[in-house]
Amino acid sequence: MRLLFIAFAVIFGALAPTQAGVNMKLRNFVGDPVLAATISFAVGTLALIAYAYFTKISVPEIGSTLRGPWWMWTGGFMGAFFVASAVVIAPVLGAGTMMCWMIAGQMAASILLDHFGLIGYATREASPMRIVGVLLVVAGAVIIEKF
Repeated sequence: MRLLFIAFAVIFGALAPTQAGVNMKLRNFVGDPVLAATISFAVGTLALIAYAYFTKISVPEIGSTLRGPWWMWTGGFMGAFFVASAVVIAPVLGAGTMMCWMIAGQMAASILLDHFGLIGYATREASPMRIVGVLLVVAGAVIIEKF
């Protein structure tokens, strides 16, 4: 089962630069990166609503969702920032460089989230080898940036 999840991670990782390119093209037609990101999110929202409808996912009462921590609502803002930023950054850096620096940022944040067990992650020590792994990702980003 773990290999299946790894395969899905590789697939959605491959979709990130593809999505940025698709949204970059959309930006060319609509003229604004934020509008392109908005259209992208609207299409995604419709797809998720359709999925929820056809799979008969039950919607919880609003009161139960409001009892959660305030910061759980910030995921949508982060997603919007991610998509809009990719639309702006992709044509400047290119897919490879953009993704390397994005992954470097993701890895650094992931090590911190794991180490401190933040926002619901299980605590996993930021061991020297994990830190070396992040540094290797950063080194890879520097190499791809320069060459």
